Amino acid sequence: MNRAPHEIRIVIVDDHQIFRTGLRAELGDELAVVGEAANVDEAVAVVTATVPDVVLLDVHLPGGAGGGGAEVLQRLAGNPATRGIRVLALSVSDAADDVVQVIRAGARGYLTKTASGAEVTAAVGRVHSGDAVFSPRLAGFVLDAFGTGGGETAARDDELDRLSAREQEVMRMIARGYAYKEVAAELFLSVKTVETHVSNVLRKLQLSNRHELTAWALSRRLL
Repeated sequence: MNRAPHEIRIVIVDDHQIFRTGLRAELGDELAVVGEAANVDEAVAVVTATVPDVVLLDVHLPGGAGGGGAEVLQRLAGNPATRGIRVLALSVSDAADDVVQVIRAGARGYLTKTASGAEVTAAVGRVHSGDAVFSPRLAGFVLDAFGTGGGETAARDDELDRLSAREQEVMRMIARGYAYKEVAAELFLSVKTVETHVSNVLRKLQLSNRHELTAWALSRRLL
């Protein structure tokens, strides 16, 4: 059967086969599972071989050098063929250290395994679109980890002063993980206008993409 044009190709990485099987059955039709892995080394090998759009990655994995999901992220980032693949952490853990570790390593979001199949499907779609996805409680951990001291306040104000009021409004929504269409609907703008604002924000702040923008906003306690 031919692949539908809208399908997002994913790899599921988790050391429990029963969880992988159950999750696979609950995911929406817009996701196509192209591989599975149960440990660090398998994960790197499968992702390298299939080059999916998104990887669903457990935080605590056996194998490798003992670094778990963060090690997978680091090894993928070191390979030009897999460097741009987006990763969504999916774990039973909601511990602050686990969340911060994989976000620092490059994951674009973090869900706990209490999420439904529909929630995971939606989160994969958002991560694939370039959004950052995590629950408000988990976002708080990231906010604390990237928090800054008073010495950076002046720099923060100077950087914000580069942005117009509308650009700041768009910047905050994009950094919080809203899709362009959602920002457009909320602010009564066209999608093209939102894209223009985002482009201007990235240029003025000297950032490369939305992932960097989220980290920038989190580090300055703007969300």
